[in-house]
Amino acid sequence: MTTSRKRAVNRLAAVGAATGASVLLLAAPAFAHVTVTPTTAAKGSYSTVEFKVPNEEDNANTVKVEVNFPTDHPLASVQTEPVPGWTASVTKTKLAKPISTDDGQVTEAVTKITWSGGQIKPGEFQRFPVALGPLPTDTGTLAFKALQTYDNNQVVRWIDTSTPGGAEPAHPAPTITLTDAKSGDATQTAAQSTAAKSSGDSDDTARVLGVVGIVLGAAGVGYGVFAGRRRGDGSAV
Repeated sequence: MTTSRKRAVNRLAAVGAATGASVLLLAAPAFAHVTVTPTTAAKGSYSTVEFKVPNEEDNANTVKVEVNFPTDHPLASVQTEPVPGWTASVTKTKLAKPISTDDGQVTEAVTKITWSGGQIKPGEFQRFPVALGPLPTDTGTLAFKALQTYDNNQVVRWIDTSTPGGAEPAHPAPTITLTDAKSGDATQTAAQSTAAKSSGDSDDTARVLGVVGIVLGAAGVGYGVFAGRRRGDGSAV
């Protein structure tokens, strides 16, 4: 290989390595986002979600997590699940327009949950479960803007919202996409219930037949023993 060709190959290798490193650098933050799962839920439903908070720092611990709830689409019911080592502080705000529910009028709603007292160490993450609902029916997304505080006083603001077809922002807010409830869900649930009942009935029938078979088998054995004894005695059967 000539010297010029060697230089060309080296340049291509260097460009390839740099490109690969750039791709890794661009892809890495995607794994470190504060996210919410599931990412989709049915409109009007109640759902249990988890906010997943990873530690992005090498030399600092996450010591506080704040999740803000949308005020333009308030949720009537929000409940936290205890997380070992962490204390949840719930902030409620009086609503300008009360929410009508089956239990009556709701005049205030949760607007923020703050978890503190624990630590998320470098290379670790923590999940914070929340039950909420009913989810609004007049919007397609719910964004939960979050703030992540480290013990070196750094605050990362996960508050950016993305636009349809646009690039993902550097610090996207955890977002749930709301979908229309499927009309076939109730039918499917009923079918599953009927199938389960049919399966249960079949099991009961099988048990009854099994017991009858045992009884008849025992009777047959008893009859055979009785007949054998009569033959031994010279009696007719």
